[in-house]
Amino acid sequence: MPHRVRTFSAVLLAVAAGACASATPIVEVNGSCADAFKAQVCTWAKTQGKNVVEVGAVVPISSIENAPADDPMVWPPVAAARLDMPESVRQTGGLTEFTMYWEAGGHPPGPYMTPHFDFHFYTVPPAERVAIDCTDNTKPATLPAAYGIVDVPLPPDMAKMMGVNTLVGLCVPKMGMHTLLTAELEGKEAFKGSMVIGYYHGKPIFIEPMLTKTMLLEKKSFDLPIPSIPGLSSAHPTRFHAEYDAAKQSYRFIFSAFTPAA
Repeated sequence: MPHRVRTFSAVLLAVAAGACASATPIVEVNGSCADAFKAQVCTWAKTQGKNVVEVGAVVPISSIENAPADDPMVWPPVAAARLDMPESVRQTGGLTEFTMYWEAGGHPPGPYMTPHFDFHFYTVPPAERVAIDCTDNTKPATLPAAYGIVDVPLPPDMAKMMGVNTLVGLCVPKMGMHTLLTAELEGKEAFKGSMVIGYYHGKPIFIEPMLTKTMLLEKKSFDLPIPSIPGLSSAHPTRFHAEYDAAKQSYRFIFSAFTPAA
């Protein structure tokens, strides 16, 4: 009988401990905000104790609508917005910085020559990102399944402006190399929305929802798959959802299902 009492007590303690853990509140924390085309883009995160539950950015539809149709290309490209992720995410969630770029005329290769936005979520410190100059041509040894990396020859006018004839690994200064879905690279139709995985020094450094203006103006929620990323040992999200809020007239980009650091 004493043994059964002790066992029953242990079960009660375990249940109580689980109840306390599940009762830990989920708290939303703000990151930073910046103006982008006459609207404020902001970062945010949800945490539960020391765990990151969700993280992302809020992008008002007015920011999408106000992006200029005629926006001269400059090199290196200039971000429409650059924001730090909340401190809790930088510590345990693996994402450090968010940058938003507007590509009014798109960019090579062919399927991406359509107006679109680049939303980069970095896994390296901002200082490391800023130092990217594309002089290191090291490509990743292993890519996510169904992804490819290409060297992009530039048209003469672009080559003259950029000072290079070819973008090795589609590397852009202050961004990094871009790996893209092979099916898109080999296709002939313009893309609509895609998840890009970025690299530099041969290692993964960003996760990027690349989204056309046309798609975003549909004002509909959607998902994009995040592939398994070889070599990404830090904690990182494995799901992406874009939630459109008709009442607030904005998109809420949501990364979730975080893996622990290796």
